[in-house]
Amino acid sequence: MNERRLTIKVIIDFIVLMLVGFPILFLYLFAKPYKRGFFCDDETIRHPLKESTVPNYLLYILGLGLPVCAMIVTEFILQKEPSSQQTRTVFGFSISPWIWNAYCAVGVFGFGAASSQLITDIGKYTIGRLRPHFYEACLPDINCNLTENLHKYFVNFECKRSSAKDMRLSFPSGHSSHMMYTMVYLTLYLQARFIWRGSKLLKHLLQFGCLSLGIFTCLTRVSDYKHHPTDVLAGALVGTTTALVVANCIAHMFKTRSTNQEFNNLGTRVDSNTDPDSSIILLTPS
Repeated sequence: MNERRLTIKVIIDFIVLMLVGFPILFLYLFAKPYKRGFFCDDETIRHPLKESTVPNYLLYILGLGLPVCAMIVTEFILQKEPSSQQTRTVFGFSISPWIWNAYCAVGVFGFGAASSQLITDIGKYTIGRLRPHFYEACLPDINCNLTENLHKYFVNFECKRSSAKDMRLSFPSGHSSHMMYTMVYLTLYLQARFIWRGSKLLKHLLQFGCLSLGIFTCLTRVSDYKHHPTDVLAGALVGTTTALVVANCIAHMFKTRSTNQEFNNLGTRVDSNTDPDSSIILLTPS
């Protein structure tokens, strides 16, 4: 594949990523969640307000930084393996095969992460479910001590303590969907690409650690009263399903490899009777 066509494909890949990412930013900045009310005697929204065991900054460091670093290191190590791939030229720069493979792996991973987040955010703003700590975090201007208010459904109210917007974004859990997507995808990636004959169990230990981290994050969202159990279950389902679909339908991680190495890298197919540079990259797999 010549430099011009390859450059165009890379540009298209980034445009596709932005098309998925911009709606997430738009929802965060401008969208308003569904205005769901509450009953004063609803005990499911009267849990105490606690700090997150896994705060947002740690969520993104572990959920994005860990898989990306693992993919780059893995592809760098695998460059020592025999390969028919050739150096490519993009934007006038020569790209070695391992960098190209890392780009494909990280690019597909990023597309899936953005897709999972967008699906989650659509659910949040469509459902508008109140968080378990809603009452303490919001302190609505409704006197729930009055007997006549106990069984009334209140929709129009103002929060005295914090913004009502975040209080309405309980379903599904964003932490759960993000961590389960990233950790399940990393587990599948290690299964497909991690090759070391020094130990039979090392790879599986790393995979166990990834899944444990994802599940631990899900459980803390319940114990921290940030989400209802069903919120976490739905978020974990979204993340896991997205990881499985992306790994099998876009990255083609587990396609059968022929003697002539039909698939030479994630998201890139090379037929045995064609030039290796005729591969189709990232978001346009064969």
